[in-house]
Amino acid sequence: MSDLDFSNTAPQKPAQQPAAPPPPPVYNAAMAMDFFKSAGKPESFQPGATIFKEDDKGGGLFGKSDKMYVLILGEIEMIAQNKVIGSVKPGETFGEMAVIAQAARTATARAKSQCTVIGLDEKQFQQALQLKPEFALMLMSIMIGRIRDALGRQAPGDPAAAGKLKESAVFDKSALAILGRALAQTAVRYERNKTVVAEGQAGVTMYVVTEGRLAVSIKGKLVEKIGPGGVFGEMALVDRTPRLATVVSETDCGLLAIGRNTFLDLVKASPDFAVSLLNAVGERARFIASRGK
Repeated sequence: MSDLDFSNTAPQKPAQQPAAPPPPPVYNAAMAMDFFKSAGKPESFQPGATIFKEDDKGGGLFGKSDKMYVLILGEIEMIAQNKVIGSVKPGETFGEMAVIAQAARTATARAKSQCTVIGLDEKQFQQALQLKPEFALMLMSIMIGRIRDALGRQAPGDPAAAGKLKESAVFDKSALAILGRALAQTAVRYERNKTVVAEGQAGVTMYVVTEGRLAVSIKGKLVEKIGPGGVFGEMALVDRTPRLATVVSETDCGLLAIGRNTFLDLVKASPDFAVSLLNAVGERARFIASRGK
């Protein structure tokens, strides 16, 4: 990704931002309906019709045939390995995780009754984000909740994690340079061995790394390293719960500090920003899940 355009964004220093309104709940059906209706059209399926199949592989966020959906009317069964594992009710989204995490579908979506759905492809998704950027935060909330559930079932630093540590990055050099110019007023620096965020600490800011390297630990165990183009702190930005991890600078570092209001401005100015960030959260979810295998 290298065509970010933040020309209409007016960044503010985090300390100077007015108090942001409360973030959306983990899931808001009315918000989801409005988001999908803003850019997509209803489509009907007869009982027994398949919307997508288990193990279908697209091309990432988004592939040629990738779509995420919301159910307007009816009921949809989710089937994995020939067993019904759940159902989708009106107002609920489905199919988003495979698209965002760039993975094969983990279940088949089949109409249990006469159904009406709205599906969004890449162009429609980005159009809707410009109109309703708050949905990006809600979608992050859903994914972050799953990450926290996965972490709660794992012991950080256990043998299963050995050899899987990696350095994460979201933005390439070109996009990072554009982002750095657009958000120059939010730039902060940390010397080597300084704690940027602490586990359990309250926080409302996410960070993009412009230079240097940082180490992420949970309960004293190293779980991730973040280099230029990487992102951290987005969980607190979404739901304002205590920080999940401690992040310490391994080298002198340059960061961009982004508050919630600035985040929404960025999404409006460039939906590519939200797409890249959602990709990163999806990748983190896959990585954390892999630690337990």
